[in-house]
Amino acid sequence: MKAEPQAAPYRPDPKLLELADWLGDPVLSADFPMTKTRFRHDLHDASVGLGDLSAAAWEEHFGRFAPLSQNLLQPLALRYHGHQFRVYNPEIGDGRGFLFAQLRDAQGRLLDLGTKGSGRTPHSRSGDGRLTLKGGVREILATEMLEALGVNTSKTLSIIETGEELTRGDEPSPARSAVMVRLSHGHIRIGTFQRLLALEEPDHMAALVDYCLANFPGPTPPEDAPGRDEPAVQLMHQLVERMADLAASYMVAGFVHGVLNTDNMNITGESFDYGPWRWLPKWDQSFTAAYFDSSGLYAFGRQPEAIHWNCGQFAVALRLLADAPPLIAALERFGPLYMEAIARRWCWRMGVYSQDAETDAQLVAVCEQAMRSSGEQPDSFFYTHRGGKNAQGALAEAFRNYKAVDDPHPYWTDNAPETMLIDEVETLWDAIAERDDWGPLNDKIAALRRMGEAHGTPPTPAAITQVMIAAIDLGGTDTRSL
Repeated sequence: MKAEPQAAPYRPDPKLLELADWLGDPVLSADFPMTKTRFRHDLHDASVGLGDLSAAAWEEHFGRFAPLSQNLLQPLALRYHGHQFRVYNPEIGDGRGFLFAQLRDAQGRLLDLGTKGSGRTPHSRSGDGRLTLKGGVREILATEMLEALGVNTSKTLSIIETGEELTRGDEPSPARSAVMVRLSHGHIRIGTFQRLLALEEPDHMAALVDYCLANFPGPTPPEDAPGRDEPAVQLMHQLVERMADLAASYMVAGFVHGVLNTDNMNITGESFDYGPWRWLPKWDQSFTAAYFDSSGLYAFGRQPEAIHWNCGQFAVALRLLADAPPLIAALERFGPLYMEAIARRWCWRMGVYSQDAETDAQLVAVCEQAMRSSGEQPDSFFYTHRGGKNAQGALAEAFRNYKAVDDPHPYWTDNAPETMLIDEVETLWDAIAERDDWGPLNDKIAALRRMGEAHGTPPTPAAITQVMIAAIDLGGTDTRSL
C-alpha cells in the first residue's frame, strides 16, 4: 500500500535566502480581480503544516500571496538559462512564476512552494505571466496520475481561479485564468548551473553545489569513482542516478512529458512543469506530445536519450569546478542505472517479483513486442496481464518463472484500469468549461489516488532485495544484480 503523506507542524525554513542576491529577483504577484479556490490538495497541505488554514487564509496566501509567517517576505523569480530543443537560450528564467516559500515536512526534508501564473517578472519578455485555468486542471491530472504510477513528481497543491480573460493560440479564447502553487523538493534546474557557467561565476556555482548537497541529500558515489570526494562530482553522480530513474519511470508509465529542455530538469530528479504532456494510446516509440515538436526530439522513445543529453549539459556546466574525467565517469553510469530502473519499475507495475537482470530485460522486451503486435493501450496491457494473467505464447513463457505479488486491493478486480488519454482529459475539461461542473474532475482525482493505493510505492534497489529475501519460493532468484 502507498503511505499517505504524514501531517507535520508548520516549519518555515527559507534556505534559499543565502543565495538570493545572485540567484533570484524579488517580485510582486499580480493583483487578480478575484480569487476562488478550485483545488486544494487535502493530503499534502497537512504534510507541510498548512492543513489548518481556513478557506479565506488559503486564498490570501495562495491567491494574493501574503507572506507565510517567518518565510520569504517577498517572492523570488529565479534566474536560469537553458537549452530549449537543444538551442541555448540565455534569456529565460521564472517568467510567470516565483519561489513563494520554503518549509520542512515530517521527515525534515526541505520543500519549496513555487507558483505558475502569478504574474509578470523581469524574465517574462513578451509573456503576460498568466496561466489558463485549463492549464491548471491539466497540471492536476498529470501530477495525480504520475504519482499514482510511482513517478517522482511535483505535487499540485493549489489552483485558484483569478477572474481574468486570457488570449491563447492553443486554446479557445478568451480563456479563464488561474494561479497554481506546486509543492516540490526544489526548483534548482540544470539551467540554473548553465547560467553560472555562461557568466563565469565559479564561486556562486560552488555555493549552489553545496546548497544542493546539503538540502537534497543523496547517495555517495561508488567507492571506485574518480574524484568522489569533490562536491561537484558528488552532485553529478546524484543527478545521474535521479535522472536515470526519472527516465525509466516515464517509460514504464507510458508518459510523454513533451518539453524536456534543460530548464525543465530539476536537480532533485522530480518531474515538473507540465505543458503538452500525453499518455500513450498505444506502444509507439515515435509518439510525440507537443504539436511544435516537428522533429520528434522529445518523442516517447527518445526521452531517455533526451534526459541523458541534459545530464551531459550539467557535466559541461560543472567543468567550471571539476575536471572532465570524473564527470564523464559519472555520466557513463546513466545507461546501466537506467536499465536497472526499467527492470525494477517494470516488474513492480507488472505485479511480479524481479529476477536477475537478464531475465527481467527479456520480460520487458517480450511485453513491448506484445504491445506493439496487439496495439493494446499500455495501461490496459499492464492491468490485464498483471502477475502474468491472460498471457499466451511467448508472453506466457516469459512470465513462467516469475512469482506474482499479492494484490488484495479491490482495484485489481475492476473491469478496467484508470487511464489518462487525451479524450478523457478533454471531457473532464468540457464539464468545467460548459457547466462549471467540477464533480467529474474530483471523481477522477479520487479514482487515481485509489489506483495509487493499489500499486503501492515502487521499491528501491535495497528494498527489492529485502522483499525478495522474505519471499517464499522465488525459483532461485539471483539478487546480485540488484
